[in-house]
Amino acid sequence: MLVASSERGIVAILLGDDPELLVRDLQDRFPRAELVGGDRDYEELVARVVGFVEAPAIGLDLPLDIRGTVFQQRVWDALREIPAGNTATYRDIARRIGAPASVRAVANACGANALAVAIPCHRVIRRDGTVSGYRWGVARKERLLEREKS
Repeated sequence: MLVASSERGIVAILLGDDPELLVRDLQDRFPRAELVGGDRDYEELVARVVGFVEAPAIGLDLPLDIRGTVFQQRVWDALREIPAGNTATYRDIARRIGAPASVRAVANACGANALAVAIPCHRVIRRDGTVSGYRWGVARKERLLEREKS
């Protein structure tokens, strides 16, 4: 897990198995970012994020610096309303934001999300109830959903 923040809050929670790929993803998203590690206060913040990922029901009481288009932010706001342990379809989200024909755009907004679990794109499933694509892998999405149900 890689956590990054700005002066306004957390801008990225990236998941993956390869630390180098996570750093590259962060650098691609924020090319002017200053990468700093080993700060004790920041390690505490990261520990809180890890705790949240492990037990989403506890909530994440940290400020987020959510960056995206107006449409993406509407999608992400709708996703944040899905309670832990529940799911919604891409079509459900499109309807909730008043854009019922924008199912594919909703899926693209999920793929653009840089705040894994804090903006719970993993709670979005296909209309037939199956788990589909997830930026950080379908197997990880399934594990997150299982963890939230238990």
